[in-house]
Amino acid sequence: MRYLTLAAAAATLFAAPAYAQTDTAPDGTPAFGIEPYVGLMGGYNDFDSDNDGPLTTNCNGRSGCPDGGFVEAVAGVNIPVAAFFIGAEGNVAKGFKGIDYEYGVYGRAGLRAGDSGLIYGKVGYQWIETDERSNGDREDDGISYGLGVEVGPKDIGLGGLTGNSGVRLRLEVSTFDLQNIRPSAGVIFHF
Repeated sequence: MRYLTLAAAAATLFAAPAYAQTDTAPDGTPAFGIEPYVGLMGGYNDFDSDNDGPLTTNCNGRSGCPDGGFVEAVAGVNIPVAAFFIGAEGNVAKGFKGIDYEYGVYGRAGLRAGDSGLIYGKVGYQWIETDERSNGDREDDGISYGLGVEVGPKDIGLGGLTGNSGVRLRLEVSTFDLQNIRPSAGVIFHF
């Protein structure tokens, strides 16, 4: 009886990983590989007037506050690992008011959800150049954190509209050195 129990345990131990390993992810793409992407986003930087950081010293209603909208281009690569993924991303943003340019690099990790969705967290380094500073300091850099989701056409009921083009809607919120909140939305094109 003891040998039968050991044999059953060994069979389960070796069969479980083989059973769990699949050739495709939830969205039908390969479970392992490289997925490059590019995208266009838009959003708003809202800096905290109570924070004492370099970019927020003039945020008490004065003209030096870098609050304002932006348009951002992103490019990156995801490496799917079954139902999870890891990746790297770079961004360049042009601000409409307050911030002139932003650029940064991030590492991302998360879950693949539904037919074509992603749920992720990211952390990286961001550089910010402001339009005008009263103290002459036009640049700041620091750690940036974020959370986001991407949903594809099948996830929002548009399965037949775009086919397998890899178009996804991204919603994200991030912060720069915990000095601001930066919600954004856009379209991501996966290859």
